[in-house]
Amino acid sequence: MKSKRKTRRVLWGLLTAGCLAGFAPGMASGLYGQGATAATVAGAGNSASLPPTAAAAMGGSGETKIFPLSQLKRGMKGVAYTVFEGVNPEPMQVEILGVLKDSLGPGRDMILARLYGTKPEFTGVVAGMSGSPVYIDGRLVGALSYRIGQFSKEPIAGITPIEQMLEVRDDEVRPAAARGQKSTGGDEASLPAANIGSSVAMQAMETPLVFSGFSQEAVDRFGGRFRAMGMTPVAGLGGSDANAVQPEPLVPGSAVSAVLVRGDLSVAGTCTVTYVDPTRLLACGHPITQYGPVDMPMTKAAVVATLPSPLNAFKIVNTTETVGAFTEDRAAAIMGRFGSKARMIPVTVDVVPPAVPGAASIKQKTFHFEVLDNRQLTPSAMLVSVYQSLQGTNSAAADMSYRMSGEIGVQGLPPVKMSGILAQNELNPAAINAALFVNDRFSRVYGNPQDQPVVTDVKLKVKGLPERRTATLESARLSVLEANAGDTIDAEVTLRPYQAESRLVRLKVKLPANVTPGNIRVLVSDGATVDRLLGPSGVTRRAEGLADAVDQMNRLHPNDRVYVTLLSREAQAVLEGETLPGVPLSMANVLGPLKDAQRMSLHGESVVEAGSAETGYAVSGSQVLNLNVR
Repeated sequence: MKSKRKTRRVLWGLLTAGCLAGFAPGMASGLYGQGATAATVAGAGNSASLPPTAAAAMGGSGETKIFPLSQLKRGMKGVAYTVFEGVNPEPMQVEILGVLKDSLGPGRDMILARLYGTKPEFTGVVAGMSGSPVYIDGRLVGALSYRIGQFSKEPIAGITPIEQMLEVRDDEVRPAAARGQKSTGGDEASLPAANIGSSVAMQAMETPLVFSGFSQEAVDRFGGRFRAMGMTPVAGLGGSDANAVQPEPLVPGSAVSAVLVRGDLSVAGTCTVTYVDPTRLLACGHPITQYGPVDMPMTKAAVVATLPSPLNAFKIVNTTETVGAFTEDRAAAIMGRFGSKARMIPVTVDVVPPAVPGAASIKQKTFHFEVLDNRQLTPSAMLVSVYQSLQGTNSAAADMSYRMSGEIGVQGLPPVKMSGILAQNELNPAAINAALFVNDRFSRVYGNPQDQPVVTDVKLKVKGLPERRTATLESARLSVLEANAGDTIDAEVTLRPYQAESRLVRLKVKLPANVTPGNIRVLVSDGATVDRLLGPSGVTRRAEGLADAVDQMNRLHPNDRVYVTLLSREAQAVLEGETLPGVPLSMANVLGPLKDAQRMSLHGESVVEAGSAETGYAVSGSQVLNLNVR
């Protein structure tokens, strides 16, 4: 066994030495990288412009030749390339076992192969290896992309045929059943998909999603959102340095990363390049999200180490310089374009720690990062990043609260304002509730069902408060039982803070000059109760457009104040997000068809805001009083 390995190393050394003789480092250093010149791109078809491994795989020509699936036979031997450490792809021996017809769907075949070599036999099939190109006789067969189960004793992998991947490049992606041709390989290369066994799953090799700057607790809490999309979130096992220069070109077998978050926090998924031409590349051999059109920064990557594990072997990766953007995420591959610039959403979070008695000064910490702009991934990436910004400081504690202010910029519309006190409750600590608060506002903008928003930025300022700042509205009273229209009267509200003595809040209540004489109800409550009375509900709310949604959110009441509202006997209508109090009965009848069409909601009482006061607590509760208007 040792002599065979020694012979294999000697042969490979001779092959590498032969390729090195024709290697021109000056040309390779810029090939396909950011800012590549016309001269280096023109040299892409020359083996001298490629690293030795890539040139050897292509038979020394440097040109990508395709091995047709129809010519594939059981027992054929080939070579695959991936990065185990550093940036240079290393070879693995491959033996074709057969073709699984329609195993991934109608017309989507998969090639089954066994890997040989010291490293693959030691590490097994590794997360991050997906996309590793497989060559037979210098022609590209496809990409390693699938594995069987998790505890396989042999490194057996599924290969996505290159013909299916090239459909992504050639913009020929369409339902598999609509394709006019199917491969017609010989019987000796064909294996029924059922032979795998119903108790063992064939699954895509995981895409390691490295969270740099995140705690393990944050990844554990929100990682399920990313696992559902086929990615494996890991914390701390990798990093990001956008300013690092990686002169080695991206070639078949190189590691390449798709970035979800970059800046003070970083989230990136890494797989392997399968195919490269002067303007684009194909990677992974399977989808990351299968969202279709995407816009994610594409970076080079260096593999720090490959961690073997029978349960979940994966690569520890550092992402480096940006070279373009991934623009397609399809069933057979993801495609990136060199020189393209992905649109990102800039986020700024200022965190002011709680004041400490006797401390000289309060040191503010500011986080700057960018989040990708993608309907499927952005909300989850935004949620976990905001949470980590709050939780990742030394001042963070379970029994504390945050006073938050901020805004979400929306192109062509006023910014969405956010303010309030976020505190711990029975379900979540304060940092979770603060992140969910931002996520609720962001999702109502970003996920609007009628309009596609352009979010320009997110700005947050969060001040820590050293205790749980919640209070329940215990009681309320008015200074008089009778008043005239237009009068200003006093109200007193008793609040019960969490584990503290009661607190009295006084405020002025201004009665409208046109209020109808007689007995009216006076509601003393938190902001959420007022929002429910004034806002649209049911289908009316779900159908609101982006402008209406922004307007509605900007009229929401902060939770750190108490409010006094008058409930008069006139009808109230909510039409397309606009509240219309005091609707006459005749007008209510006219608006009836709009109610039937579910464009309007009609209520028997009008809600008129009459006063409010700040409390310094996240308030909950309500009480109804009576007042006679003379």
